[in-house]
Amino acid sequence: MFSDTVEYALRAVIHLAHQAPAARTTAQIAEATQVPKDYLAKILQGLAKKGIVQTQRGVGGGVSLVKTPEELTILDVVNAVDPITRIATCPLKLPTHGTNLCPLHKRMDAAMATVEAAFRDSTLAEVLADPSTASVPLCDGTDPQPLKLRRKA
Repeated sequence: MFSDTVEYALRAVIHLAHQAPAARTTAQIAEATQVPKDYLAKILQGLAKKGIVQTQRGVGGGVSLVKTPEELTILDVVNAVDPITRIATCPLKLPTHGTNLCPLHKRMDAAMATVEAAFRDSTLAEVLADPSTASVPLCDGTDPQPLKLRRKA
């Protein structure tokens, strides 16, 4: 459902939120999040253009969040890299449907609305402070397997 780009961007900003307000280099973020460095650099450039992160060159520079973890939502990050697309009109462009979605597209749009609302209501600070699990939001660097969202087959 979500692209690798979205997942990688979320890993990066969660790492930055955990380290906030300190800046981290792309190499440090890549190592901590197990995201390929060159791909991460492109993602971070996109996040900078959308005002999610800021970059500073030179000694003491690096990448940091523009806003505090309490102000940034998961939706902010997702929409910065791969916006959630809602279904407003018939994707098949059937003139009889128009904005009156068929049952399938109505359910698909409702699912996207649910995801959008959940992400809008989840700040990065809440993800870091989630008491529902003993696991930290990101890998601790000891697991040799790359961190991926577990996808059901």
